[in-house]
Amino acid sequence: MKKDDLKQSYNINRQIRAREVRVVSEGGSTVMPTAKAIALAEQRGEDLVEISPNAAPPVCRIIDYSKFLYQIKKKQKEIKAKQVKIEVKEIRFGPQTDEHDYDFKLKHAREFLEEGNKVKAYVFFKGRSIIFKEQGEVLLLRFANDLEEVGRVESMPELLGKRMTMFISPKKVPTPKKAVKTAETSVAPVQEKKITDKASAKQEKKGEYKIPTIEGEDF
Repeated sequence: MKKDDLKQSYNINRQIRAREVRVVSEGGSTVMPTAKAIALAEQRGEDLVEISPNAAPPVCRIIDYSKFLYQIKKKQKEIKAKQVKIEVKEIRFGPQTDEHDYDFKLKHAREFLEEGNKVKAYVFFKGRSIIFKEQGEVLLLRFANDLEEVGRVESMPELLGKRMTMFISPKKVPTPKKAVKTAETSVAPVQEKKITDKASAKQEKKGEYKIPTIEGEDF
């Protein structure tokens, strides 16, 4: 909510149209004519703020309006700070992945889950490699089992087209870290990162499959 929109969300002082209002304070509440409540607020050097216009009568507080808006904005920031943004990180396997590459991707998947992100692990079958679909399912189930300490299976391996996919969600959601203001390290958030196989056009023609490698700076 923008600052201007927040100001327009509440009626104050003579903007309040009801004949009488309920004025609440730490000591309780009192129903009185609106004109009297406004006069009382002016005597204190504060404002009559209508905080619940649909009540009968409307509920108001006598408070400095600027302070009132500040308190609302502060609460909104606290709520936003407590929210944890969960991203989906992709990890791609080939139907024939060796132990070294498997362990490498397992390490990154564990890190993703510990950070509170979901992991989308899938096996991509090229050409005739679809004959290894059972092997791909075994690989994904093993992957989930090796991550059971930090993640739980959200959906079992499912083959759609040339992909067999499985989702793993984190067991624990981490406490959001406080933002560090540094111009050098400010980076736009990435919604989805991938760890993919790298195969040349020559390998595709021969039907060969190379050990998957990390592409770019996706992790």
